[in-house]
Amino acid sequence: MTSTETPEGPGSEPAAEPGDAGAELLPLLLADDDELHAARTTRALEARGFQVTWARSLAEARTRVLEAAPGYLVLEMRLPDGAGLGLIEALMECRPDGRAVVLTAFGSIANAVAAVKLGAADYLTKPADPDDLAAALLGRPPAGGLHLRPMTADRARWEHIHRVFEFCGNNVSETSRRLGMHRRTLQRILAKHAPR
Repeated sequence: MTSTETPEGPGSEPAAEPGDAGAELLPLLLADDDELHAARTTRALEARGFQVTWARSLAEARTRVLEAAPGYLVLEMRLPDGAGLGLIEALMECRPDGRAVVLTAFGSIANAVAAVKLGAADYLTKPADPDDLAAALLGRPPAGGLHLRPMTADRARWEHIHRVFEFCGNNVSETSRRLGMHRRTLQRILAKHAPR
């Protein structure tokens, strides 16, 4: 997006459907360091009426938000240079009508609550259905309705470990001590995506 373009926000016309000729694209910033996932997400959102700008780091994304705040933001929780949650605050300060959606491989209840408190419109875990992501950005109900699945034992364990890790200030040694878990085992769990 160039600095001369005027971003359209959530109060504008609905996003264009694929094939709508002449429909105005909705400016969106995608902050994600996963190149493969970002490429797929970009294609999916562009097909649903968004004009996507991709930032690979927190610093790059913050610069883009401050230069020309887009109407929409999709962000990963963990970027190479810091936590993506700060981008929500930056967007809300520059663009109070903006809509931010967290799309992360590191989902946890604690992070979801924090994101919503900061102003996120929704919190999704990867891989998310592109229609559900677009619906969350536009404030619409998911295309197939709301699907609630009970949490698996693996997911509950993963959530608990991440809650303790955050409580310990992201200190691996203290977390492993509190959980009675070997440090290397904990590091392997923290590096993995959330189980389904």
